[in-house]
Amino acid sequence: MEGKRKPEDSLTLISKKSRQGDAHSDSQALAISSSDSGKNKGLIRSIKRTSSLASPIIALTDAHRAEVLDVKFSPDGAYIAAASADRTISLWETLGSNNNIGILHGHAKAVTALVWSPTAPPSSPRLFSASVDGTLIVWSPLKGIKERRLRAHKATINVVVCTRAGREMLASGSDDGQVFLWDPEERHPLDVIEIGYPVTALAFSDDGKQLFVGSVDNDIHMYDLSKKQVVYSLRGHTDTITFLSLSPSASHLLSGSFDSTVRVWDVRPFVPEPPPGHTGSPRLHRTLTGASAGFENVLIRGCWSRDGLSVAWGGGDRTVTIWDVEKSLITYKLPGHRGTCTAVDMHPREPIIVSASTDQNLLLGEVEV
Repeated sequence: MEGKRKPEDSLTLISKKSRQGDAHSDSQALAISSSDSGKNKGLIRSIKRTSSLASPIIALTDAHRAEVLDVKFSPDGAYIAAASADRTISLWETLGSNNNIGILHGHAKAVTALVWSPTAPPSSPRLFSASVDGTLIVWSPLKGIKERRLRAHKATINVVVCTRAGREMLASGSDDGQVFLWDPEERHPLDVIEIGYPVTALAFSDDGKQLFVGSVDNDIHMYDLSKKQVVYSLRGHTDTITFLSLSPSASHLLSGSFDSTVRVWDVRPFVPEPPPGHTGSPRLHRTLTGASAGFENVLIRGCWSRDGLSVAWGGGDRTVTIWDVEKSLITYKLPGHRGTCTAVDMHPREPIIVSASTDQNLLLGEVEV
C-alpha cells in the first residue's frame, strides 16, 4: 500500500531543493503559506539542512483510521513502524519518497506497543508487537509475514521490550499484573514475574540480566531476573509510569509519568553520593518539567537522543518537548499534531525525529540536538 501525504488545512510547507552548483547547496528555501484568514500570506527563508530528508517537516498520513499509539525507527533507521488502535501496523520508508510500504494485519484489537529486534540483519528486520487482545506477534515486516503469535497474558499488553545484545529475549507487561519473559523463537514463555499491579512500562538493563518495571503504583522496580526479586526501587513519581528507556551508555534510566514529569535516574551499580541539598532518591539525577501528560489517559512514550545528552517526550499539549538533560532546560517545543502526542523516537544515525499522535498521523522532522 502506498502512503499518501495529505495537505494541511492551515499550514502548508513546501521545500525547494537547491540547484547543483548553488553557493548554498546545503540549504533549502522553505516557503510557508498560511490560509487562516483567507488571504494568502507567505514567508520564504533559507535554512541550513542537516539531514537526508527531502523536506524539513513531513506528514505521514492516511495509513490509520484511529489513534497511533507507538512509533519506532528500525535499528538502521531505514524504516518506521507505527502501531494503531485500528488494529494495524504501518511501515514507512524513512528517506526518499517516505512511502507507506505496507500495512500489517494480525491483531484482533488495538496495537499498543512495538519494538524492533536489535540483532536481526538490516536486510531481514524483525518486529514485535503487543495488543489489547493479550497477544504478541513476531513479524517479518518487509515480507508482511506473521512468524508466530505468543499467548500467555490474560489482559491488555501495554508494553513489549527486547534485550539489546546477546541472547534475544522479550519482556511483556500487562494489565493482568504479570511480566512474561520470552524467547521469540518459542511459543511459550520462559518465565513469569508476578508484579501485582497493571504493568505499563519496561526496560532491560544493558546485559539483559535485570529488568526495570513501571506500573500504576507510581514506582519503578529493578528486578534481578535470575532471582525474580526486587534489587531496588526508584520513587519520586506521583502517578502511573508511562514509559522507561535506558540511555545509550546504559548509565541512566529515563521515565515518564501521568504526573507530567520526566525523570532521569542514575542506574549504575555504584551511585556516587548525592550533592549537598539533594532531596529524594539518591539515584534521581534530573527532574524535567514543561510537558503536560494531558487527560486522555494515553501512555505517552519518549526517547533518548543518540548521544544520550537530550531526551524527548510527547504530551497532551500536542507538542514534542526536547530537553538538554544536564541543564534541565527545554531546547525545543515542536508543534504540528492536532491531538495528544503519544510517542516519539529519534533516528539512530541522523538528526531526525518521528512522532505519533491520537490525530492518527505521524510527523517526521529534522531537529539538531
